[in-house]
Amino acid sequence: MNPNIHTFTKSAVSSLILSAILAACAVGPDYNKPKDDLAPFHNKPATEASANAEQASLDQWWTGFNDPMLTEVVQRALSQNLDLAASIARVRQARAAASGAGAALLPSADLDASATYERQSTRGALGSIASAVPGYSRGIHDYTVGPAASWEIDLFGGLRRAAGAARAEAEAAEADQAGTRIIVAADAADAYVQIRGYQSRLAVAKQQIADDDHLLHLVHERYDAGAATGREVAQAEALWKQAKASVPPLTIGLEQQLNRLDVLMGVQPGTYAHELGQVREIPAVPPVPANNEPTDMLRRRPDIIAAERRLAASNERIGAAVSDYYPKFSLSGALGFETVSNHLFSGQAFQPVGGGAIRWRLFDFGKVDAEVAQAKGSNAEALAVYRQSVLKAAEDVEDSVTVLVQTQLRVNEVQDQVNSLVRARDLSEQAYRAGSITLTDVLDADSQLLTARDEVDSSRANAARAAVGVYRALGGGWTPGQAGKQVANYDR
Repeated sequence: MNPNIHTFTKSAVSSLILSAILAACAVGPDYNKPKDDLAPFHNKPATEASANAEQASLDQWWTGFNDPMLTEVVQRALSQNLDLAASIARVRQARAAASGAGAALLPSADLDASATYERQSTRGALGSIASAVPGYSRGIHDYTVGPAASWEIDLFGGLRRAAGAARAEAEAAEADQAGTRIIVAADAADAYVQIRGYQSRLAVAKQQIADDDHLLHLVHERYDAGAATGREVAQAEALWKQAKASVPPLTIGLEQQLNRLDVLMGVQPGTYAHELGQVREIPAVPPVPANNEPTDMLRRRPDIIAAERRLAASNERIGAAVSDYYPKFSLSGALGFETVSNHLFSGQAFQPVGGGAIRWRLFDFGKVDAEVAQAKGSNAEALAVYRQSVLKAAEDVEDSVTVLVQTQLRVNEVQDQVNSLVRARDLSEQAYRAGSITLTDVLDADSQLLTARDEVDSSRANAARAAVGVYRALGGGWTPGQAGKQVANYDR
């Protein structure tokens, strides 16, 4: 052999081996989680009323309302809600996809067996020759059996990148499931609080109807005694009917929230209406954590976690696309037996096969370039979505805290207004009995009191709902890092 050719061959083989070793590290960019430099939240949810109270864990914040029925409702929703069941099914699908992508890194083995009968044509190319052989039979039996294996050697990391993308997508699905859990818990608590709010407002309306009925009787007595006019009687009747007219809208709102809560608990509307029909107080606003910082939000908000995991998956897909610039190597082999007689498992019928293959897309009119560009574009989009998710989450926290603080201030102001209007209304009725003022003054005081009483219960319910909104915004209702365990617990 020519020594120059021999030297060239050794050099080429060495270069190929070195290139393969270097390429064993997956091609494409390595993922680096983006940094988020967020300033501390400028709104603080702690209030004077709750500053010294014990705070409930964010994992089960609903227990902080100290309402056993609320706790039962939320737990029932978390165990029976159908949206949550669907999200858990999506987690299973994503995990299965990740498992399948990981299996592509390993060899695959199959067992094949076949039996064929053929009645050969004597006019065909083979039959026309074979028919001249003594003992020729047109009926041919062919039996084969044996295992076969194949393995794509992932020298350039394309399969590893694809498997990494699938794992990141599965983690994103787990985060989505945790987000659904947060939404279900918050929606169940919100519906429950609204139910108690409507019940309290209905109780106020019914009490107002009774008070206006009492006033109407008083006006009738004065009219019979000649001390009141028919106009005053009509005004008193109008006020009484106005109070009665406030009941149907409140009843509609109550029924809607009862139905909403039943659906959240995965049952037909009306199932738990009787159980929740007993009137109870509106839950008091619990102490809300005041020391949460953006880093806590980034750790607890499943929507941010899911967006970050999808960003990681898009990064891995760039590497999977880049790997198509390089050759694909595969090995295959089979150990089997084949015969046209009945002696299948014999040494003469043994038929081993082995081989290797290389596939390299050397020229494809820029298809690989387009795939890489598409993967990079998807990654840029995922990065923008992640950053937007962080900003929207921060906005959500700031807004919900503001709503809570201002609603609590409104509750205090409206309660003071009710106390003043109760005194004004009682004094007006006393003055009317004494004939010092007209009925119009009493009616005005009574109407203002009805509005204020309704407003104070509505504001109390809104304050409790605002607290639920803060917990939702902070990502409360699940244990970070244990989404997989929560799926397993749900299955049991």
